[in-house]
This record gives sequence, C-alpha cells and structure tokens, in this order.
Amino acid sequence: MEKNDIESIVNHAKELKLGVIKDILDDILAEASEHQWSYSMFLNELLHREVEHRAENRKYQRIRKAGFPQMKYLHEIVREDLPDDARNLLPELESMNFIKEGRNVVMYGNPGTGKTHTAIGLGIKACMEGFSVYFTTVPHLLTQIREARNSRALQLLETRFRKFDLVICDEMGYVSFDKEGAEMLFNHISMRAGVRSTVITTNLPFTRWEEIIKDKVLCSALVDRLCHKAFLLNMTGQSFRVKETQRLLKI
Repeated sequence: MEKNDIESIVNHAKELKLGVIKDILDDILAEASEHQWSYSMFLNELLHREVEHRAENRKYQRIRKAGFPQMKYLHEIVREDLPDDARNLLPELESMNFIKEGRNVVMYGNPGTGKTHTAIGLGIKACMEGFSVYFTTVPHLLTQIREARNSRALQLLETRFRKFDLVICDEMGYVSFDKEGAEMLFNHISMRAGVRSTVITTNLPFTRWEEIIKDKVLCSALVDRLCHKAFLLNMTGQSFRVKETQRLLKI
C-alpha cells in the first residue's frame, strides 16, 4: 500500500473517530501482507478490532458512571468467610438472572460481613455484562430527591432512576428519616418494583425497620415492595474486619 494511501486512511480514521484503526493500521498491514489476506479479510480485521475496543471502553464507562465509592470485585471475596446465605446464593446472583428477571436483593446483617463488597462486586459484574448500574447510599439518595424537588427537576431524576437496570442502595438503617423521607424512598423504590432490580444493604432486620421509618403503614408497604420475589440474604456473622485483626494479632 502506498504511503499516501496509508496517510489518507489514517486521516479518515481520525475524522471518523476510529481511534484503534488509526493506531494499529501499520501492524494490521504487516500481518495482512505476511498472511496474504484478501481485501475483505483485511477490512474485516480492522473493523473487528475497532468494535472490540469500543465494547471494552463501554464497559469501563458504565463502571465509571455507576458511581461506585471503591472498586470491589467478587473474586476478592473470601467465600468461606461469608455467612451461609450469601455463600449459597452468590453463584445464582453472579449469573445476573436476577437483573434480567427484575428481582430485588436485600442483604441484611451486622456491619462488616461483606454486604457492601458483595453489592459492589455484583454491580461491577453487571456493568461488564452490559447492564446500566447506579450506586448510592440511602441518605444520599434522599438528599438527591430533596434537591431535585427544590430545583423542579424531580421528574428528570425519577426518569433516570427508573431506567437503570440495577440500582444499589447501600446503608439502609444507619440514619432514620421522617415521614416525608419515607414517602420519597417508597416512591422511588416502587417505580422499579417488578420491572427493574434494586439491591438494598441494611444493618437491620425487617422487624427493626420501624426504628428508622416511624410511619408503620409506609414501613410495611416498603418492605412488601422490596421483598416481593426478592432474594433475601441474612448476612449476620462475624465482621471481616474483626477477623482480619485477629489474623494480624496471631502473626
């Protein structure tokens, strides 16, 4: 291929924002020449590399947009240390079928038993498999809703919230909220019920949710919405942080 032709292809690739083709053209040309590829094989390989690169970029864009507070992966979990419910159900959750079926997941138990790590790990895997994910804490979500309502942007927030394939609401139960907060949370959870998946992590069993949601009717309705056809994981157990401290003391 003539030098002018190569320069022209590179310029066209830049104009069309085909970054990979621009960067790998020389290598692909050399490989095509060595193996005597046909024109169609050469073109197919160029486009295939570009498509692969874009698909990989989209995975990491989904992870970035999800807003995870830290990167926690499922393969990092010491599964033998997980409470029985989580250890037994994790393979099913890893299949991502719960997202395809619009089922919720509620992880409840004392702090330090892997609830947030497991939730983030599932969220990252979902991003890698093409699902849109949003991570938030319950207190932060309520702040967002109040700010959106005050700025008359609540409908936009609700539309975005409804469309995510998976929403992870962390730290339910650490902060109590009034009837208005309970209503706002109920409305947002309800709009996803049975259609899109929501993961909730909480340090309180359902029998104690009335400690943070003072309105008993709303509390009961919220539990009903969340638990319908949901996976319920009892994550009560010894804290990972306590176990890690004990291991360090033995060294």
